[in-house]
Amino acid sequence: MDFLDYAFMQRALLAAVLVGITAPAVGIYLVQRRQALMGDGIGHVAMTGVGLGFLLSWSPVWMATLVSVLGAVLMELIRWYGRTRGDIALAMLFYGGMAGGVMFINLAPGGSNANLTSYLFGSLSTVSESDVTAICVLAAFVVLVTLGLRRQLFAVSQDEEFARVTGLPVRALNLLTAVTAAVTVTVAMRVVGLLLVSALMVVPVAAAQQLTRSFAATFAIAVAIGVTVTISGTVTSYYQDVPPGATIVLLTIGAFIVLTGLATPLARRRARAAAAAQPAPDPAECAIPASRQADGTVGV
Repeated sequence: MDFLDYAFMQRALLAAVLVGITAPAVGIYLVQRRQALMGDGIGHVAMTGVGLGFLLSWSPVWMATLVSVLGAVLMELIRWYGRTRGDIALAMLFYGGMAGGVMFINLAPGGSNANLTSYLFGSLSTVSESDVTAICVLAAFVVLVTLGLRRQLFAVSQDEEFARVTGLPVRALNLLTAVTAAVTVTVAMRVVGLLLVSALMVVPVAAAQQLTRSFAATFAIAVAIGVTVTISGTVTSYYQDVPPGATIVLLTIGAFIVLTGLATPLARRRARAAAAAQPAPDPAECAIPASRQADGTVGV
């Protein structure tokens, strides 16, 4: 536990725990909406925010948050109104965001592509106190939204038409989901990295679904997996001097493989238990008809 003696590791572990909570908490709604790659797209857009932060000498985390939120709102508008050209518009948005980040950071005084590395793949030593403050504030927002509005968000994620009929503000909730996903991306970029954050939003949820189909249970298990792999990956990165983002993602995929292996015998056990719990056939159904005689002949 000597790593706790270092201030940068304390900051990194706190950020890792918050990332482990927030990423699956948002990811479960994205998986339900079949938008598993939304986090990846927002990560591309957030690169422009990071580059602008360096160019304007402002916090890259807060600038990335602002740009990501604007990008997420634009993605939702394209989804609503884009129709057949929506996929092309989204592609231009994603790749334009990446190109903008590279351009702005090179225009910044003393900036270079090397400055982007810690934001693309995560870095332990570069998590500053101001980053931790921003991450705590943003994570609190994500937790409040994903838990406080879980019933409404789940209803919209499952069936938009039914949610609209029941009177829920579907478009507002969709926008809120997109904004929350954008905030989560910026929360995670200092630990996991912009290019890998989508995996932490999706894979823990997929792993949890191997064991249960209940929303509440899936939510809890996914968050538990997220916290476990982020802490384990951060500590492993410290001792083995490997990239924290890649380590965390590989551990997450490993957890998915292990839980998938455990899910098969568990499903068989549940099937046997369900079969055993079924009531026995009614004896009356197996009784000899009243018209059948003692000698086995059937009476007229």
